[in-house]
Amino acid sequence: MTKNCYMALKACSALLCIVLSNNARAQTQIQMLSGSANQHWYVKAKSDLEENPVNPSITLANWTPAIVPGTVFASFVAAGAEKDPNFGDNIYKVDRNKYDRSFWYRTEFEVPAGFPQKRVWLNFDGVNRHADIYLNGIELGTLDGFMSRGRFDITGIAKKGGKNILTVLLFPPIQPLANVGSPNYVSSAGWDWMPYVPGLNSGITDKVYLSCSGDLTIQDPWVRTDLPTNARADVSIALQVKNNASHDVDGTLQGVIMPGNVQFSQKVRINRGNMSSIKLSKRDFDQLVINNPKLWWPNGYGEPNLYDLSLKLLVDNNTSDEQHIKFGIKRYSYDTIGHVLHISINGTPVFVKGGDWGMSEYLLRCHGAEYDTKIRLHKEMNFNMIRNWIGSVTDVEFYEACDKYGIMVWDEFWLNSDPNLPADLSAFNANAIEKIKRFRNHPAIAIWCADNEGWPEPPLNNWLKEDVRVFDGADRFYQPNSHAENLTGSGPWTAKDPRYYFTAYPTGSGGNKGWGMRTELGTAVFVNFESFKKFMPQEKWWPRNEMWNQHFFGPSAFNAGPDQYDHMISQGYGKPDNIEDYCRKAQFVNLESNRAMYEGWLDHMGDDASGIMTWMSQSAYPSMVWQTYDYYYDLTGAYFGARKACEPVHIQWNPVNNAIKVINTTHDDLTGLYATADIYNLDGKLVKQFSKSAQLTSPSNSAAEVFKLDFNTDHIDLARGKKIFASSSPDNSPENVNDGNSNTRWSSRYNDDEWIAVDLGKTAVINGVGLNWENAYGKSYKIEASDDNSHWHEVYRTEDGRVGWQKIEFPEVTARYVRMHGIERGSWWGYSLYDFEVYQGDVASQGLTDVHFIKLKLSDKNGKLISDNLYWRGNKRKDYTALNTLEKVNLKSTYQVRKAGGKTYITADITNPASSKSAAFGIRLMLTKKSSGEQILPAIMSDGYFSLMNGESKKVNVSFDSNLISGDDFKLTAEPYNNHINNGVSK
Repeated sequence: MTKNCYMALKACSALLCIVLSNNARAQTQIQMLSGSANQHWYVKAKSDLEENPVNPSITLANWTPAIVPGTVFASFVAAGAEKDPNFGDNIYKVDRNKYDRSFWYRTEFEVPAGFPQKRVWLNFDGVNRHADIYLNGIELGTLDGFMSRGRFDITGIAKKGGKNILTVLLFPPIQPLANVGSPNYVSSAGWDWMPYVPGLNSGITDKVYLSCSGDLTIQDPWVRTDLPTNARADVSIALQVKNNASHDVDGTLQGVIMPGNVQFSQKVRINRGNMSSIKLSKRDFDQLVINNPKLWWPNGYGEPNLYDLSLKLLVDNNTSDEQHIKFGIKRYSYDTIGHVLHISINGTPVFVKGGDWGMSEYLLRCHGAEYDTKIRLHKEMNFNMIRNWIGSVTDVEFYEACDKYGIMVWDEFWLNSDPNLPADLSAFNANAIEKIKRFRNHPAIAIWCADNEGWPEPPLNNWLKEDVRVFDGADRFYQPNSHAENLTGSGPWTAKDPRYYFTAYPTGSGGNKGWGMRTELGTAVFVNFESFKKFMPQEKWWPRNEMWNQHFFGPSAFNAGPDQYDHMISQGYGKPDNIEDYCRKAQFVNLESNRAMYEGWLDHMGDDASGIMTWMSQSAYPSMVWQTYDYYYDLTGAYFGARKACEPVHIQWNPVNNAIKVINTTHDDLTGLYATADIYNLDGKLVKQFSKSAQLTSPSNSAAEVFKLDFNTDHIDLARGKKIFASSSPDNSPENVNDGNSNTRWSSRYNDDEWIAVDLGKTAVINGVGLNWENAYGKSYKIEASDDNSHWHEVYRTEDGRVGWQKIEFPEVTARYVRMHGIERGSWWGYSLYDFEVYQGDVASQGLTDVHFIKLKLSDKNGKLISDNLYWRGNKRKDYTALNTLEKVNLKSTYQVRKAGGKTYITADITNPASSKSAAFGIRLMLTKKSSGEQILPAIMSDGYFSLMNGESKKVNVSFDSNLISGDDFKLTAEPYNNHINNGVSK
């Protein structure tokens, strides 16, 4: 994160302070002791401190200014005591011992003279990981865990009209963080996507503030909604009222729900020093039945409507305490039919499209309004869920933004697969309960999950299950393991040929086979050059080297498959000759693989697919893996691929069987739709004989096939008459399977581990096999390929073999030898085949250039465009290098500008003139400051890396905060891939 970005966050935090104060006027007035430019905190290592930190005359010159909320290490970074940890390998050179120890925090404050109530409270919303709190040298108490809230009555301790000294002795988490040190920010000790953070993100990590109240205070109000029908909501409210006085107190609880101005009031009497639980429902107040409520819906299914509840406690007609809660009227329901987890809301099935968050920012420097930006980008990608991986995001602003934008949350606790227990079980469970209480009013939370890729060790599984049942009323589903039971595992995490995601089955680690619900599936995602040079030293730009690995493009992120990613770039688009060329070509691997990931799941909606989340959808550290937008908010090809695939109503192509489908993930049935598919050559001209169109109806929650494209799908059998051999053939010869006679057969011994192979005579490109099984079939088998009949690699595997023909397709491979290798027989007999065919994989369709474009459009009955989609396809399917022969094009761009509410809105029209000699491929829009050329980020764009045929235009909407240019002007450029090509080689 840049210094300017961080200063902006501090400004946002100061604004938050004002908003909180304004919202709480009559209430417990609030004065923020964190996130304010006027409140000065300092930090110093305990072992370096020689004097009492409470001493009023202590010299603070040798202390380090601290950022609260924040971490110790981030404070030292901001103070310039450490080099920018984002750049190069700086963070790896930091002395961990300097930060992996205990620290004192210190600040001074005055109690506001305007506090009207008699009781003054000091509030902490969280520390990592353990802290002792002192005021004016008096110990107030201990906080144990980042969900542990501190609410200290300092009425008799704080000085009125004078300086008060607040000191905090902070202890870091113990290791190993998972799970011995839990609860904590588990990835802080390093993961395959972020480095070890010195100090393990220890610090005062959440807000600190003063408040005031009368004798009666409100604790943990809880709003629940039941929907007998979507036309009626029954609201219930539970809370605790505490009497902080030494005598009994009578009061009145008043409540107002808006919109609707629903009012209620109830007398309360609380004995001295006691707490009383209050529950209100329609049995108590008829007005808590809300007719025709405005429901909260996930993104793509309706508006995420929110209600406001104001609760006020009056004692002798004076406000003693007040709280304001936002909530949504909704009802989650779940089923596991077919051993697949399905989620519904308000009676409507929801197809999950989302992403995993590791952390909001690896040094916990994300606060306040920045969450709005991050969640807004998820909304713009048409996502409807975020997985809060291992509960690593703890800020309430995250949940508030998810509520606002209709993004459901798959929320987790702090356990990671390791078969060990937290050192302090009681503290862990207390933090789990606190988490549920703090966030349960947020309608966005849809799932509570206990453990990442494992089951909680006893007794935690039962504890957490009971915590959810008791403190959330079992209103949400409890999932013990993030990739098992009714889920289909996690991974793989590397870019694949698009056909992989459409082919049974994309293999996950753990869980059931199939598409189902997948909580992790990802690809490496390389950044654009403009971002790359922000964190990479110039001397390390090119070629790939160990410094790339420090930013997780190498062995440190082996799961991301960087070598395979390199191969996909070079094989598909031509070997890059510099870093700019690499970054540019990488975006098309990003777009293609990320779009296919979602479309492969959507293609099987209605079979067993119920949802998918990418690992990962946002970037916590400047890297080249697992992100959609990058650390600096630049929108990569992955962002636009995911955005396109996840449209609520979407038209798509299945690259395996050439089917065109319309996907409807809304709760409305759509009629009178019109789908078209046109094929264009590299010169941007239509190849009419391949065009198709059809009218259709698209039911809610469906994937409807419209037609298939007529590419050359003839299966040319390369195995006919070639040499064939087998592991055994006691009765029927192997030559019977490729003699062209389906009445003759080969059969093996009665063993599971048997095989039959064909020698094609020379290496060939193949993309499938045909197997015609007798009743002695293979229940489970794999197809393997080899160049030398010695070293074999698997190209296909199934556990769903059956009698009769099975024609299998897989991404092209070059091989001379192909074999069926049995794993498990489907009968008591051996394996028996009538036919074994091997299909040629580089058959071109007549009239098509080596690379051609599939342009899909979906319109409504009035001709209004609902969805469009463009694919590039190679005759040699993984070879797109013919794109490097595209002619340069001179795009025409015009735009209109509107400013409102502190935002700048641009409507741009991008045109590829009819006179162009070529299609304009992979057009990237970039917004920069006119004076310096610096990118303007973040900016929301409705499209990117799109392509235009000759004579086509596209309208693109762009918006950004006007203060990002501070009186400067902007420049919007539109550049196609074509214009970076010279003599058939991209540059």
